[in-house]
Amino acid sequence: MEVTLLVNGIEHTIHVEPRRLLADVLRQDLGLFGTHLGCEHGVCGACTVLVDGEPTRSCLVFAVQMEGQEIETIEGIDPDDPVARAFKEAHGLQCGFCTPAFVLTVSHLLREDPDPDEETIREAISGNICRCTGYVNIVKAVRVAAASSAGE
Repeated sequence: MEVTLLVNGIEHTIHVEPRRLLADVLRQDLGLFGTHLGCEHGVCGACTVLVDGEPTRSCLVFAVQMEGQEIETIEGIDPDDPVARAFKEAHGLQCGFCTPAFVLTVSHLLREDPDPDEETIREAISGNICRCTGYVNIVKAVRVAAASSAGE
Protein backbone atom coordinates (compact mmCIF):
# COMPACT_ATOMS: atom_id res chain seq x y z
CA MET A 1 0.00 0.00 0.00
CA GLU A 2 1.07 3.54 -0.57
CA VAL A 3 0.89 5.66 2.54
CA THR A 4 1.79 9.26 3.27
CA LEU A 5 3.25 9.78 6.71
CA LEU A 6 3.78 13.20 8.25
CA VAL A 7 6.86 12.71 10.40
CA ASN A 8 8.50 15.63 12.19
CA GLY A 9 6.68 18.02 9.87
CA ILE A 10 7.87 16.33 6.66
CA GLU A 11 5.59 14.31 4.38
CA HIS A 12 6.92 10.93 3.28
CA THR A 13 5.00 8.93 0.67
CA ILE A 14 6.19 5.35 0.77
CA HIS A 15 5.06 1.89 -0.22
CA VAL A 16 4.59 -0.43 2.78
CA GLU A 17 3.07 -3.81 3.37
CA PRO A 18 -0.07 -3.43 5.50
CA ARG A 19 1.44 -5.61 8.25
CA ARG A 20 4.53 -3.44 8.78
CA LEU A 21 4.79 -1.75 12.13
CA LEU A 22 5.33 1.98 12.47
CA ALA A 23 8.57 1.39 14.41
CA ASP A 24 10.01 -0.67 11.56
CA VAL A 25 9.00 1.87 8.93
CA LEU A 26 10.48 4.75 10.92
CA ARG A 27 13.77 2.92 11.37
CA GLN A 28 14.16 0.96 8.15
CA ASP A 29 12.44 3.14 5.57
CA LEU A 30 12.89 6.64 6.97
CA GLY A 31 16.24 6.16 8.75
CA LEU A 32 14.94 7.52 12.07
CA PHE A 33 16.97 5.34 14.39
CA GLY A 34 16.07 7.23 17.57
CA THR A 35 12.93 5.12 17.80
CA HIS A 36 14.27 2.07 19.61
CA LEU A 37 12.86 -1.42 19.78
CA GLY A 38 13.18 -3.13 23.13
CA CYS A 39 10.56 -5.71 23.96
CA GLU A 40 8.48 -5.41 20.76
CA HIS A 41 5.38 -6.07 22.89
CA GLY A 42 4.58 -2.50 23.98
CA VAL A 43 5.75 -3.07 27.54
CA CYS A 44 9.11 -1.30 27.76
CA GLY A 45 8.15 1.97 26.05
CA ALA A 46 11.44 2.33 24.14
CA CYS A 47 9.56 2.72 20.86
CA THR A 48 7.36 5.59 22.07
CA VAL A 49 6.68 8.35 19.58
CA LEU A 50 4.05 11.07 19.64
CA VAL A 51 1.07 10.59 17.32
CA ASP A 52 -1.08 13.69 17.16
CA GLY A 53 0.69 14.74 20.35
CA GLU A 54 -0.08 11.55 22.30
CA PRO A 55 2.56 9.02 23.40
CA THR A 56 2.13 5.93 21.24
CA ARG A 57 3.97 2.61 21.18
CA SER A 58 5.20 2.44 17.60
CA CYS A 59 5.78 -1.32 17.90
CA LEU A 60 2.04 -1.85 18.38
CA VAL A 61 0.59 0.15 15.48
CA PHE A 62 0.75 -0.41 11.76
CA ALA A 63 2.27 2.30 9.61
CA VAL A 64 -0.80 2.31 7.35
CA GLN A 65 -2.89 3.37 10.37
CA MET A 66 -0.90 6.59 10.60
CA GLU A 67 -2.17 8.13 7.36
CA GLY A 68 -3.32 11.68 8.11
CA GLN A 69 -1.79 11.79 11.59
CA GLU A 70 1.19 13.79 12.77
CA ILE A 71 4.08 11.70 14.06
CA GLU A 72 6.88 13.17 16.12
CA THR A 73 10.09 11.26 16.82
CA ILE A 74 13.12 12.25 18.86
CA GLU A 75 14.71 13.53 15.66
CA GLY A 76 11.99 16.21 15.61
CA ILE A 77 13.00 17.54 19.03
CA ASP A 78 15.38 20.50 18.99
CA PRO A 79 18.52 19.75 21.07
CA ASP A 80 17.89 23.07 22.84
CA ASP A 81 14.36 22.01 23.79
CA PRO A 82 13.97 22.37 27.58
CA VAL A 83 13.27 18.65 28.05
CA ALA A 84 16.26 17.52 25.96
CA ARG A 85 18.53 20.00 27.75
CA ALA A 86 17.23 18.99 31.17
CA PHE A 87 17.94 15.30 30.58
CA LYS A 88 21.53 16.22 29.78
CA GLU A 89 21.97 18.75 32.60
CA ALA A 90 20.28 16.64 35.29
CA HIS A 91 21.98 13.40 34.19
CA GLY A 92 18.61 11.83 33.40
CA LEU A 93 20.21 9.30 31.11
CA GLN A 94 22.95 6.73 31.21
CA CYS A 95 23.21 4.44 28.21
CA GLY A 96 20.62 6.51 26.32
CA PHE A 97 18.61 3.62 24.86
CA CYS A 98 15.39 4.64 26.63
CA THR A 99 16.06 8.38 26.55
CA PRO A 100 14.29 9.27 23.28
CA ALA A 101 11.04 7.74 24.53
CA PHE A 102 11.39 9.45 27.91
CA VAL A 103 12.00 12.83 26.26
CA LEU A 104 8.90 12.45 24.09
CA THR A 105 6.79 11.20 27.01
CA VAL A 106 7.93 14.07 29.22
CA SER A 107 7.34 16.61 26.44
CA HIS A 108 3.75 15.40 26.29
CA LEU A 109 3.43 15.52 30.08
CA LEU A 110 4.66 19.11 30.31
CA ARG A 111 2.27 20.23 27.57
CA GLU A 112 -0.59 18.73 29.59
CA ASP A 113 0.69 19.75 33.05
CA PRO A 114 3.44 22.41 33.06
CA ASP A 115 4.10 21.97 36.80
CA PRO A 116 3.61 18.30 37.70
CA ASP A 117 4.26 16.99 41.20
CA GLU A 118 6.46 13.94 41.75
CA GLU A 119 3.54 11.50 41.81
CA THR A 120 2.27 12.84 38.49
CA ILE A 121 5.76 12.63 36.97
CA ARG A 122 6.26 9.05 38.12
CA GLU A 123 2.84 8.06 36.82
CA ALA A 124 3.51 9.68 33.45
CA ILE A 125 6.85 7.92 32.97
CA SER A 126 5.70 4.60 34.40
CA GLY A 127 5.23 3.15 30.93
CA ASN A 128 8.89 3.66 30.07
CA ILE A 129 11.43 1.24 31.47
CA CYS A 130 15.01 2.28 32.12
CA ARG A 131 17.35 -0.52 33.05
CA CYS A 132 20.29 1.73 33.97
CA THR A 133 18.96 4.31 36.41
CA GLY A 134 16.88 4.40 39.54
CA TYR A 135 14.67 7.07 37.92
CA VAL A 136 15.80 9.68 40.47
CA ASN A 137 17.64 11.76 37.87
CA ILE A 138 14.89 11.24 35.32
CA VAL A 139 12.38 12.75 37.75
CA LYS A 140 14.90 15.51 38.50
CA ALA A 141 15.23 16.18 34.75
CA VAL A 142 11.46 16.57 34.46
CA ARG A 143 11.49 19.12 37.30
CA VAL A 144 14.39 21.00 35.65
CA ALA A 145 12.54 21.01 32.32
CA ALA A 146 9.34 22.24 33.96
CA ALA A 147 11.20 25.05 35.72
CA SER A 148 13.03 25.97 32.52
CA SER A 149 9.79 26.02 30.53
CA ALA A 150 8.22 28.23 33.16
CA GLY A 151 11.12 30.66 32.82
CA GLU A 152 12.44 30.16 36.33
